[in-house]
Parts: sequence; structure tokens; C-alpha cells
Amino acid sequence: MNLRLLEYVVAICEEGSISAAARRLHLTQPTLSRQVHELERRLGTPLFEREGRGMVPTPAGRALVARATTVLAEARAALDDVRLAAEGLAGRLTVTFAGSGINGPLGGALGRLRREMPRVELRLVESFNDAEMSGGVLDGRFDIAVQRLPARDPRLVARSWWREPLSLFLPAAHPLAHEAGAAPLTALGQVPLVVWPREVSPHSYDEIIALCDHAGVTPRIGAEGRSVQTVLALVAAGFGAAVMSDSHRALRRVGVRARPLEGTSTTLHMVWRAKDANPLLERFRSVLATLATSDPARPVH
Repeated sequence: MNLRLLEYVVAICEEGSISAAARRLHLTQPTLSRQVHELERRLGTPLFEREGRGMVPTPAGRALVARATTVLAEARAALDDVRLAAEGLAGRLTVTFAGSGINGPLGGALGRLRREMPRVELRLVESFNDAEMSGGVLDGRFDIAVQRLPARDPRLVARSWWREPLSLFLPAAHPLAHEAGAAPLTALGQVPLVVWPREVSPHSYDEIIALCDHAGVTPRIGAEGRSVQTVLALVAAGFGAAVMSDSHRALRRVGVRARPLEGTSTTLHMVWRAKDANPLLERFRSVLATLATSDPARPVH
């Protein structure tokens, strides 16, 4: 049944007359009468009966009006959903991120997106493995990754978004923790290191070893941890120091002190599929870019 016919029936019921409904629908009265009579013929039952100078629905008419009201509301909602999805204001977005992101600017961006686009369903997936995040974007499990060390793949787009210092997270009792200013790279040779296992996060592990090489020191591995909280707990327990992005200071782990690591920084990247034309993804990237622009001390230009 044509939705317009349902609109006609509802309008007559609500207005109480053919003439008033015709004005509301911008139709001539004969045209509306003809459409209703044709519908009654097809249904095999009258939908309205005259009462005084107006029209009231028959039992069959009331049944149709009740159902038509629901159907028309659903149709309008469907059109709204389509419009909002086309504008990037509704739908589902799966975001994978590293702890360095959520402890830093990403948390604010997600909060803003939730406030400004309440009809967007955000699915958030934390990961400790850069290769897994990039791989998940490639195979469609994730729409976008916010990560430090994206994979190099022509099917992916990686855009630098936010830069922050790397810091050396030290046991509070260690002498290096009480010195002022940034820690020199040579400090990596003065304390055992708590690192991610290479099989969990090869990029992060290799980054730390490369820093040691650059400083001309031989790293000593004091312990390994598979999550930020475990790494910091091992640091607090005196197993060694950890090299992590400065935003992890926000966790305020008791027994741990952080010092910026001289001459170093790390960059968060937005990573998405090169051929992904989802308008919601484009809007999300725009929110991230706007947030970066609002803080000139941190964004990558």
C-alpha cells in the first residue's frame, strides 16, 4: 500500500472532514475523495462515515489509522536515519586505540563525539599491539585506529595527529627519579628496563632498543609486562624503569616518578582504510583534527 494513502486516511481522521484534510495535504477535495473511495473499494469496506458535517472513522477505519500512524512514524524515522547516516551523524564506528591515546587527547575527543553525536554507536577496543590494530583496520574489524606505530601498507592511510614526549618512568626510590629536568638517553644504561614482550608489541620493543643504540648503551631487561598497569606495577616494585609516552602520567601510579626522556617524542597516528568512504569516519577524523588544532602545543602539523 502506498504511504501516501495512509497519510490521506490519517489526515481525514485528524481533521474530521475531507475538505480540511484536502487543504492540509494540498489536494483538491474531489481528488482526495476519489483516492479514499478507491482505497475503500480495494479493501472491501468503508473507512469513514458521515456524522453531522464531518467524517468519523468506522471500526475498520480506526484499525487502519492506528496501524498507519505507526507505519508513517517508522517511515519518517527511517528517512531520518538515512539522512543522518549520509551526513555522518548516525551509525556505528569501531575505534581501536592504545593506552597512550586514551590517557591523552583521545579521551576528550571521544567524549566530544558522544555529546555532539548521540546517535552514533561507538565501539571502543583497547589494544596493546600496534600490528594487531593496523591489521584489524585492514580486515574490517576496526574502522579507525589511533596508534603510535602503524603498519606500512598501501591499503592504509596513516596521518600524524598528536605528538608528545617519551618519558622514563622510574621507581620512586631510584636516584635518577630525584634529579631535575629531562633524563638523558644515557640513563637507559643506568637502570634495568621493564619492557613489553617483543611478541606482544614488536614495534614498541624495537623502539626502546633503538633508543638504547642511539645512546650507545646496552639495555638490561629487568622484567616484561603485557599491560600498562603491569609495567607500572613492576616499576613501582623496583624491577626497573619503563619508557612510555608521557600521557601515562595521568595514571598517577604510587611508587613511580616520571621524567621526560631528553630529545625524544612519540606521535599518535590516525589509521584507516584508504578506500573507506564512510561519512561517519570522515566526521570522526574531523573531530580529532579540530581538537588538535585547538592545542598548538601538541598537534602535529
